[in-house]
Amino acid sequence: MKLLYEWEMGGDGGEDTKLGMLEIEPAENEADYMDALVAGVKAHRDELDALVSRYAVGWRIERINRVDLSILRVAIYEITVEKLAPAVAVNEALELARTYSTPEAVSFINGVLGSLIRGQ
Repeated sequence: MKLLYEWEMGGDGGEDTKLGMLEIEPAENEADYMDALVAGVKAHRDELDALVSRYAVGWRIERINRVDLSILRVAIYEITVEKLAPAVAVNEALELARTYSTPEAVSFINGVLGSLIRGQ
């Protein structure tokens, strides 16, 4: 989520961020998963944003907080592309929202993801 947020804000989300902010060495298993996840979200951005727009009723994507949008993109990618169990992806997304966003964001993200899951 942090790498995608940095990318969304105009950064490169590269090695400096992984080493400095996330303290993940390139050789760690987490680094491979993170690289694949970030690349996948970037590659599917238009599809993911279309799903956010579809299920975030009453919200234009431009108005969604960038942290919340990054969390939604990751969760929706994990659910729709990676086929991760929806409950796991939602739980992870809500934990990220509790840590990096607001209580209102937790409810918003839960609602968007719940609508997505019911709509599939």
